Amino acid sequence: MEWKPDRQAKLPLYRQIAKRLEEQIVSGELPPGTPLPAERTLARRYGVNRGTVSAAYEELRASGLLQSMQGSGTWVSRYLWGVKQVPNWHAYTEGGAFLPTYPLLRRIQEASLNPDIINLAKAEPASAITPSLSVEEMSESIGSGIDLGYSHPKGNPALRERIAEHVREEYGILASPEEILVTSGAQQALYLISLCLLSPGDAIAMEGPSYAYSLPLFSSAGLRLYRLPMDQQGVAVEEIRALHQAHRIRMVFVNPTYQNPTGIVWSQSRRRRVLEICRELRIPLVEDDAYGILTLAGCRKPPAPIKALDEEGVVLYVNSLSKTMAPGLRIGWLIGPISVIDRLADAKRQMDFGTSSVSQQLAVALLERHRWRRQIDRVSHHLNRQSQTMRTALRKEMGGFMEWNSPQGSYHLWCRLHKPADEQELLDLAIREGVVFTPGGVYGAEPGWLRLTYSWESKERLEEGIRRLAKALESFC
Repeated sequence: MEWKPDRQAKLPLYRQIAKRLEEQIVSGELPPGTPLPAERTLARRYGVNRGTVSAAYEELRASGLLQSMQGSGTWVSRYLWGVKQVPNWHAYTEGGAFLPTYPLLRRIQEASLNPDIINLAKAEPASAITPSLSVEEMSESIGSGIDLGYSHPKGNPALRERIAEHVREEYGILASPEEILVTSGAQQALYLISLCLLSPGDAIAMEGPSYAYSLPLFSSAGLRLYRLPMDQQGVAVEEIRALHQAHRIRMVFVNPTYQNPTGIVWSQSRRRRVLEICRELRIPLVEDDAYGILTLAGCRKPPAPIKALDEEGVVLYVNSLSKTMAPGLRIGWLIGPISVIDRLADAKRQMDFGTSSVSQQLAVALLERHRWRRQIDRVSHHLNRQSQTMRTALRKEMGGFMEWNSPQGSYHLWCRLHKPADEQELLDLAIREGVVFTPGGVYGAEPGWLRLTYSWESKERLEEGIRRLAKALESFC
């Protein structure tokens, strides 16, 4: 039965309609960019007068959920910065408080399961460059045998010792094993932070666009997301202060090195200034450094992570092996003050009794100094070749449709269409042509942006994928 407002309820009719539409938007039933019916049409459907629908639309426009333009109608906002997104009861009864993947991402994930579709969205190292450990190497590294019991709540002591040594040598970060929590990938670290250190209704700031924007975990925690604009040096520093004054920002999330999706590398001075402001305002700074070590062969290395500059414990530093070594192991780590690590370790123990002890023991071997450096050298040369292949193919096939950056590291090109297109329609058309990419709206970008990933497919399939995408754009235009 179709929903109708209840005339007997105490809540005014326009508020009932606004609440119903908000539930549909938050749950993903009405994804970003969805056009809404004209006021007269919806009024007829709900049996109310046009003014009631107009009031409901106005309330949702004021909250940032809807946008309108005279002559163009009303639609769900394409980017929801500043909107408090919380689990609604419909979504709760359908599947719990943890919200489902956003519709565009679900469409990408479904298409990615088809091996005939060329995947320019998958951010994983190609299987050809993922290292393997022989039985002999495992025996040598692990010793007498694999311990199959539960690990220490903070993680395998030998692995935390190795991570402490690793981040000191590779990143210039000084941390004791007690300041390190081993997690099931970097994403679990972000989830633990949002679950344990923040509360529903808290405001957080992050770069815009940002990979973190694509994660339903922040919406599931009931957090309000506010956008930090960026230039080529990093985030606009004073905007942190302005957002804090306006919204009482509780935490700042950043990705300063090879930022996903833009590829921006923050300058050293910008890193220092952001750290100073967060220290001054007493706001924790979460630094995601998943791609920081992945400088393309022949390119200049980036500045050290912000955590390497942090002497007061302002920064929570997140990293993993997923982009560099072995995504299937699901090994990540979080570095922070001992009191924070203890709190998160307790929550993690309640959640899963610790990351796989087998994976942790294998990670100790993979982080051995000489093996690590050989792998990073191998990956950087591979990514450099892949990046050149994709950019050459783009110049040949796509110069009339878009422009793109020239990344110094990481897995991605950040592209801007000369003429913005409907993201859902373009993605569907590309999938029909046999290629999948990531629309920029997934990361909170304005219409017309898209991310193309070159890490996964072979050289031949990258070239063919760009040809297919060009064909989709030709059909679209």
